[in-house]
Amino acid sequence: MMASRGHLARGWFDIVLQRPEDFCIAFCARLANAQAKSWWHHSFFTIAEVDGVVAAAACAFTDETPYTVSGDAMAEAAQRSGIDAGEQAELWPRGQFIMSATSGEDNCWTIENVATRTDMRGKGIATGLVRGLVSGFYGNGPRKAQISFLIGNEAAERCYVGCGFSFAEDKTSEIFEAAMGVPGIRRLYRSL
Repeated sequence: MMASRGHLARGWFDIVLQRPEDFCIAFCARLANAQAKSWWHHSFFTIAEVDGVVAAAACAFTDETPYTVSGDAMAEAAQRSGIDAGEQAELWPRGQFIMSATSGEDNCWTIENVATRTDMRGKGIATGLVRGLVSGFYGNGPRKAQISFLIGNEAAERCYVGCGFSFAEDKTSEIFEAAMGVPGIRRLYRSL
């Protein structure tokens, strides 16, 4: 949920679900535990803790499968959340704008859904988390990694550049900006 917001007050789940925050968080928990192992599934996540408290999280994967099963995961989470079939049919049209600013490379590690608890920000936790993920990639598959974030999220950009990532591209769109209030998504990459 926090990762979808980035540096903004509302994110993709707020827009798609159009429900209070507690409902959106419970929905995300159902996504994380769905049968379909989408890019929101807990099995792809690495968690950073500080004194036994979850401080940050990020997911990583190497192929498109976690994206391709996202619809199945959304349907399962929606059904378990009590969203009727009529409203379920409206979810993707509400969130389709995301595709207008999404890009990526094949044969590449992808890091997604990076978020740090608000009260834990500015302490280097996300930097340590991303560096740990990258160090685990060496010798384990693709020889490149990519990470993306909302354009204007300066803290995320500083973190990722500090972890050795460089600018790859900005993908912008008017419909993305109309929905999110920022022009699009910036993607960074690095060799491993």
